[in-house]
Amino acid sequence: MNDQHLETSAKADAIALVGPTASGKTAVALALAEAMQSQGGVEIISLDSALVYKGMDIGTAKPTVQEQAQVTHHLIDIIEPTQSFSAAEFAREAARLMADIRARGKTPLIVGGTMLYLKALVEGLDDIPAANAEIRADIHQQAQKLGWPAMHGLLAQIDPASAARLAPGDSQRIGRALEVWTATGQTLSSFHQSAKTPTPDWHIPIISLEPNDRTWLHQRIAQRFDHMMANGFMDEVQQLRARGDLHPDLPAMRCVGYRQAWEGLDANWSQAEIRERGIFATRQLAKRQITWLRSMPHRVVVDAEESQASARVIDLALPMCP
Repeated sequence: MNDQHLETSAKADAIALVGPTASGKTAVALALAEAMQSQGGVEIISLDSALVYKGMDIGTAKPTVQEQAQVTHHLIDIIEPTQSFSAAEFAREAARLMADIRARGKTPLIVGGTMLYLKALVEGLDDIPAANAEIRADIHQQAQKLGWPAMHGLLAQIDPASAARLAPGDSQRIGRALEVWTATGQTLSSFHQSAKTPTPDWHIPIISLEPNDRTWLHQRIAQRFDHMMANGFMDEVQQLRARGDLHPDLPAMRCVGYRQAWEGLDANWSQAEIRERGIFATRQLAKRQITWLRSMPHRVVVDAEESQASARVIDLALPMCP
């Protein structure tokens, strides 16, 4: 919704500041943190599936050392790119951090754009089975022969609801949906419709930075990608490749930007082509994030293009602080 206020009858257990990639969340979060110093202060819990990885700084637009020094950040640089970090793990860690931060007399500020993580925290998780490495390997072997668009077609026959929300090239999610079906005989969408695990009755108001003009966001995405390229993004990817323990099927290397850079280096694309594909993929990510956000009816929308966006967020958030 786009109401002009948040419900202030109860103090917040945490405040969520969300929005699509490149919408200005980091700058607004830092401004909010400064404004809330007089009310005990905040600590930031990162809501970003890419910022968890060590050694992936430029391509994730990770908050700088100086920015992280302004306010305590959590769930940044916590695992190696060889590892994975699930929505369930985020929900557990965020719940623990929220309690710790509140015990210190501060307000937890959840900032980022990985909406699945937020959904897991506030709504609970479906009882979906854990990953099965053997089944996953078989599916990937089949995909190497047939291609992921064909696997998407197979998924459309088995689980039309899941296939409808996935792009034909989304290997990670198509593979996961097929894996669940193979392991259980039930579709992934059926698990999504089933009862969720119980969650605490938290009060977490959601403030969403969203642009009215998609062109504005596209320009910012292109500017940020150019900034990354100018600041050594391709060198960062080369260093990751040189480690020898990473490959393009890892969740870390499927992150937007890194995936296109890795593919481009394998295929000898020009930097211009890597840039073009990276920007396009980032736009697609932003589109998916906006779709997620629009499914959250209780969010309060702040125009990301507005010159007073930070002030607007501050006015909304301050009354919710303990």
